Amino acid sequence: MSSTPAPLPERDPYAALRFRDFRLLIIGRFIAQIGEMTVSVGIGWELYARTGDALALGLIGLVQILPVLTFGLYGGYIADRYDRKRIVLISQMVLIACSLALAVLSLAQGPLVLIYGVLALIGTARAFNNPAEGALTPLIIPEAYFFSAAAWSSSVWQLSAIIGPAVGGMIIGLAGSATFVYLLNAAAGGVLIAAILLMRGTPRAYTATTESPLQAVREGWRFLRATPTILAAISLDMVAVLLGGVTFLLPIFAADILYTDALGLGIMRAASSIGAVAMAIYLTRRPPFRYAGWTMLLAVVGFGAATIAFGLSTSFWFSVAMLALLGALDNVSVVVRHTLILMHTPDAMRGRVGAVNSIFIGASNELGGFESGVAARLLGAVGAAVFGGVGTIVVTGIVAWLSPQLRRMKTLAPAAVPETTPGP
Repeated sequence: MSSTPAPLPERDPYAALRFRDFRLLIIGRFIAQIGEMTVSVGIGWELYARTGDALALGLIGLVQILPVLTFGLYGGYIADRYDRKRIVLISQMVLIACSLALAVLSLAQGPLVLIYGVLALIGTARAFNNPAEGALTPLIIPEAYFFSAAAWSSSVWQLSAIIGPAVGGMIIGLAGSATFVYLLNAAAGGVLIAAILLMRGTPRAYTATTESPLQAVREGWRFLRATPTILAAISLDMVAVLLGGVTFLLPIFAADILYTDALGLGIMRAASSIGAVAMAIYLTRRPPFRYAGWTMLLAVVGFGAATIAFGLSTSFWFSVAMLALLGALDNVSVVVRHTLILMHTPDAMRGRVGAVNSIFIGASNELGGFESGVAARLLGAVGAAVFGGVGTIVVTGIVAWLSPQLRRMKTLAPAAVPETTPGP
């Protein structure tokens, strides 16, 4: 690195991208995430085509989230004790093997039990990959650029959520089979492996320890309890996903309330990701938040209010606008949460804290779909959306009252910018 001072991160929308290793990581992630999104379309299409059973679709999420709940904390422990790049490389090789196995099973119309077994193995690999991959960023860019890195990471994830399903659907439509989707995902995983191998990174100092895995996990929980701002941020995001998510209800709104067709449903599904991408790009072009605590709280309250407005709407385009607003406001809380975790977590605990974050958000995604279904059965789709929005606002108020540290939290920016500039 040069000794010439770098441009201030808050004045440079491309601050994090000026670091070679971060560019490699973000490109590799982008390609790999597009591959994952195509598989989510392919596996759902194939299983429903073979079974015609909605339960077969529900089991897809279940068999992948159970390994994360079971092994996620241990995956965080491993990420804090061993080489994170090596963990990601091994996990990605397992994921590539799983994609190739799905391709073979798809081509041969293999037993469903084997397909679900492969999906469970995918969930297990992600339980180890996600904490290690999430903890790579602090090893390749200085702290002053964490806000920019979080905004770009979120932008890439949301963009892949838009492109991936479209690519998956197009491949299935042209080939008439999901086999090529799985092969594409295997190739995408290879791109991420190549990107990781090309990264130079910063060597970590590994300290010998006699601490058992159980003791290490307990230390991670103690750290979170002693850092209420991170715990409150994770909890707020979890509540927004658990109560306020309306994704699982969109087919009902499209067919029975807004009276639109499959194209309209596709527009509705894409709206929140488009809003999130727009917000992420905007955040890369503005200074880090000066009142980050209140910004996050108001964003989640706005998320709840937009959910209520969506639930009560009978206008298609107003509903689409509310979904875009939901995505934009949710992305504000995501960027705050990711930046907090990056900046306030000691490197020795990044894996465990990242694992807790993945478990909370991953479980809330699956449970959020279940909550939406139960609420819709009891209250109807409109009642479920309104209930979720009101619940989000109420819980946000409770979290704000219980966490004065979050309310008082001002800037996420570090105190000083390091006297370094990104390398080539």
